[in-house]
Amino acid sequence: MTKNYFDFIICGGGASGLLLLKALREDPFFNDHSILLIEKEIKNTNDRTWSYWETTGGLFDSFLTKKWSKAQFCSKDQSFVFDLDPYQYKMLRSASFYNDIREKFSKMKNTSFLQAEIKSLDSKKMITEILTSQGKFKSKKVFNSLFDAKPMINQKKYPVLQQHFVGWFIKTKKSSFDSSKVVFMDFNIPQIKETRFIYLLPIDEHNALVEYTLFSEKLLKYETYETGIKTYLDSLGIKEYEIKEKEQGNIPMTCFPFEKYNCKSLIHIGTAGGWTKASTGFTFMNTRRNIDRLIPFLKTEKNLNAFRVKNRFRFYDLLFLDVLKRYNANGSKLFSRMFEKNPPVRIFRFLDEKTNFIEELKILSSFSSIQKIWFLKALFRRLF
Repeated sequence: MTKNYFDFIICGGGASGLLLLKALREDPFFNDHSILLIEKEIKNTNDRTWSYWETTGGLFDSFLTKKWSKAQFCSKDQSFVFDLDPYQYKMLRSASFYNDIREKFSKMKNTSFLQAEIKSLDSKKMITEILTSQGKFKSKKVFNSLFDAKPMINQKKYPVLQQHFVGWFIKTKKSSFDSSKVVFMDFNIPQIKETRFIYLLPIDEHNALVEYTLFSEKLLKYETYETGIKTYLDSLGIKEYEIKEKEQGNIPMTCFPFEKYNCKSLIHIGTAGGWTKASTGFTFMNTRRNIDRLIPFLKTEKNLNAFRVKNRFRFYDLLFLDVLKRYNANGSKLFSRMFEKNPPVRIFRFLDEKTNFIEELKILSSFSSIQKIWFLKALFRRLF
């Protein structure tokens, strides 16, 4: 590639990088802006499964593997199915997403893709220089989605948990699943002093994604996750099945201010920018919403470090993580209380950061007396 300066450079071709590319290329304002996307490996396989809720008529509905209008929550003391209306819960596998965006935009003018390893990012005044295995590139607007965990790990101010999981895509010999509902959380597994649950996405009566998931500090041995899945399937009487695919993930749950590493010509996006919803680990739709805010900001020509996504919900997430980290063995009780005492739509609106203050007080008041004390202690620790 002979050209080395671009109006925009996107580092990383995962969800956040491609969502940003899509948003820029579909806005006529940026038609004459040159864009370079750098990715070490061309992504064209199902290396990710993204799930999210939204109302009908979403941007990626044509690529969905499955969508559900009902969900189930299970704990030791209760199990109930609830309607998601006006939402639907959606499952998107990454291959179709990757391939569609590459195919659609790779032939557009002013759009370049480069397969190269990014070795360093060096920001000087109004320019960021990117050193890659294929040479150096420069831009006044660089968007970096490559996650660096070191600053987050090497601090004590902000709690850090991990949403970590192993999932099996299985096909059963007998009809085994109710494909009309997603099992959002099933806490009927040994908690072992942590927050552990099963997340089950049934595609049809024979096929499902079954994930053994934790919200905790430390990862487990790989075989522990797989034993958990097998034990759970045994408990459902599912003995004969074929494992079609496996997936593994580890998503940071933290309110660490990644944005403080932004500068005039460089902004971190996606998980690297703290765009993961800290209290749940959901990233795909949270990133999309932040990109929807970023696009009009870019039209102002302001320095990138002026972009802000901080709001009161981030403080709520911080308090929740404080409590969940300190009382991790009681995570199932926190979620059980929240789902038991609130209409599901209120919870999803809250997680979407669309509730008003009255609704937020109702959610807080739904916790038990001892749980409220945990939150009050977390609040006082943050304020004083």
